[in-house]
Amino acid sequence: MLTSLAYIFLLGLALGYFFTRLKLPALLGMLLTGIILGPSICNLMAPSLLGISVELRKIALVIILLRAGLALDINDLKKVGRPALLMCFIPACCEIGGMLLIAPPLLGVTLLDAAIMGAVVAAVSPAVIVPRMLMLMEKKIGTKKSIPQMIMAAGSVDDVFVIVLFTAFLSLASGGDVSALSFVQIPVSIVTGIALGVLVGYLLTLYFKKYHMRDSIKLLIMMSCAFLFLQLEEVLSPYVPLSGLLAVMFMGISLLRSYSVLAKRISPKFTKLWVAAEIILFVMVGAVVDLQYAFTAGLAAIAVIVCAMLFRMAGVFLCTLGTSLNTKERLFCMIAYLPKATVQAAIGSLPLAMGLPCGQIVLTVAVLSILITAPIGAVGIDNSYKRLLESEPT
Repeated sequence: MLTSLAYIFLLGLALGYFFTRLKLPALLGMLLTGIILGPSICNLMAPSLLGISVELRKIALVIILLRAGLALDINDLKKVGRPALLMCFIPACCEIGGMLLIAPPLLGVTLLDAAIMGAVVAAVSPAVIVPRMLMLMEKKIGTKKSIPQMIMAAGSVDDVFVIVLFTAFLSLASGGDVSALSFVQIPVSIVTGIALGVLVGYLLTLYFKKYHMRDSIKLLIMMSCAFLFLQLEEVLSPYVPLSGLLAVMFMGISLLRSYSVLAKRISPKFTKLWVAAEIILFVMVGAVVDLQYAFTAGLAAIAVIVCAMLFRMAGVFLCTLGTSLNTKERLFCMIAYLPKATVQAAIGSLPLAMGLPCGQIVLTVAVLSILITAPIGAVGIDNSYKRLLESEPT
């Protein structure tokens, strides 16, 4: 495993640097590293490392969501109001609806199979958009209208919404029943996740103010609480729906609100952790890409993904109607809400593992959505924000 980690970091850093020299996002080099080192090509990753791939990706997500929470002022989010709420579910619904229209004739799947496929690809990737939105916030670009804050927060709720829909569709496909109660889980998981995160953040504030310790120890305590949130989500899933990832982010938001001095001091430490976590996350995402599936999918699967992206962009446009955002800012929101990566890597293989007839095509479309949308979204954000967003005077 140690040799595999050495390969991951060295090749990931080298290819990341190479892509930045080409004026492209470093994550493309990291994705390529995973593809090269993974089972599809060189197969140089230890099976024990691949076996904990899901856990490693979760650790990286926890780091970036904590960093996001420590930088996200809830007052900025309140300024946005309605569009932030609408972007939590309308773009995903538009993308799933587009998949229901396009996938059956192009791929020869049933409507239920298309719904499962749509739910897999509809989730936006916080690992791609959050670091970029944080960068914009640090540079005070687009922050006058709270655009980075809106995209960052809505993207996290978008994932919760889509995963609940995916679970419901999967239950139908495997012969189970889906009641109205299944969809009640969406708001309940959001509310319980926010409540848990705010409560723990407030309790940590009291604890940190009372007992003196190094900031590094505080960081470890916060990380440990975040890991427990994710475990609690699994334990409580049969009884009470809970979004562990939302709890992670709102723990950071709560700490920023009640102890801003500490939040601003500890946030750079998470930024440093992200240097290693980002490499691990995107290399592991690349490692799950099966090139054989990708090459055999054909142009039809690519056409389905591209058309679904257009439906998603239309959904974002609808969310921003009647707001103070101008045409350029709306276009930026549409681009920033495109990238897919982590959720697709995590759930794309589940239908195949369950033995569903649509499993192989769903996995293929999930893999292709990562290869197509992650680079397009990342490159689009990096190359458009200077032209489409306004900078606040320093």
